[in-house]
Amino acid sequence: MDGSARMWISAIPSLDPDYRAVILDLDHTSSDPAERMAGVLLNRGHEGEEGVFYLLPHDLWARYERTGDRLAVSLLTYRSLLADDLTSHPAELRAHLDGLPRDPLDEDRVVLVRRETVTDFEPAERDGFRQPVALIGHGRGPVSLAELLGLFEKLEVGVAVVAAPEPPPA
Repeated sequence: MDGSARMWISAIPSLDPDYRAVILDLDHTSSDPAERMAGVLLNRGHEGEEGVFYLLPHDLWARYERTGDRLAVSLLTYRSLLADDLTSHPAELRAHLDGLPRDPLDEDRVVLVRRETVTDFEPAERDGFRQPVALIGHGRGPVSLAELLGLFEKLEVGVAVVAAPEPPPA
């Protein structure tokens, strides 16, 4: 499955069957080191509803971008924060930190994951933030949305809610 196949606009029925959200699949066993690094940052979460972790906006955040009929979501963090979190992880993973793409809006930040899909969905906005992105993390390899939600129902995945602040004006 390519990256775009791992982003969906859907409800998570057991959380709120009427709330459509952007869902990103994060495989902790991915061959992509940046995706595994995003998984490392999920350990910084603070529990909200049972089993749902919220990340502070300066730890890991999402950015929405629209180009025509395509909606893209990127996950970003500060390079220094990620470097600190990676100190207890294998050198093989840490070696990829310098190769991560820089955020075009701030060279101190890196883009970990970028996914896009064709959709007319527009994330809601409130108080300078677009609606958060749901990250569903697991170690099962490529899965479909139905499989991912099934794993969630069985409590075999983790869910983190990532804020999506509007970027500052250029």
